[in-house]
Amino acid sequence: MSTGIPTDRDPVAPPPGVELLWSGRVAEHTEDALAHRHLLDAEESARLDGFFRPADRDAYAVAHVALRRILGERLGLAPEAVTMDREPCAHCGGPHGRPVVPGGEVHFSLSHTSGMVLLALASAPVGVDVEIVPNDGTITDVATQLHPRERTELAALPAGERAFGFTRCWTRKEAVLKAAGVGLTEDVSVTYVGAGPRPAELADWLLTDLPVDAGYAAAVAVRAGGPDARLP
Repeated sequence: MSTGIPTDRDPVAPPPGVELLWSGRVAEHTEDALAHRHLLDAEESARLDGFFRPADRDAYAVAHVALRRILGERLGLAPEAVTMDREPCAHCGGPHGRPVVPGGEVHFSLSHTSGMVLLALASAPVGVDVEIVPNDGTITDVATQLHPRERTELAALPAGERAFGFTRCWTRKEAVLKAAGVGLTEDVSVTYVGAGPRPAELADWLLTDLPVDAGYAAAVAVRAGGPDARLP
């Protein structure tokens, strides 16, 4: 699929249930994305202008320009003609739930962190997350909030593997919560995704770790059973 943005690596084969995955290093796509910021809508443009740190601005530009190009090609529309909306919040019903394309023909998710962007398309609700491996202080502060079994699994890892173990656990968790439309409004100790080498097998979600550059971890979750499966 041609998105108008060159890939900087071989395409990642999507796992079952996922139609397309795209990842890119922010530094390699920033110039092109900023040159095509006219593809963004008014809300996206305002958010882009609101970033204080250039690194955050660049990651947002790369992610959202790429998303519009990919969705436009998938839907047969010009990138700037793609409209996006929000589902009602799963907790309060407000208009700030999972981002969607009206009509439900395709579902998408995007994530960006320091230096990296990850996008996914699917015919069912999907969530992706990519994270840079944080420092030990951050891990110490946040790991106590994980599911009890995940904390046990982290503690069982050799000391040199715990930072990556924590990060892959966090990306799995965010991917599932994004796909479910609740995000981090849910207590992260509730949903168990596993901190070991393999993600947990979940009844309602297909959860897969993704290959990504050294120093990062990434995961994707898509609703099991396809677009007609019932969410709990």
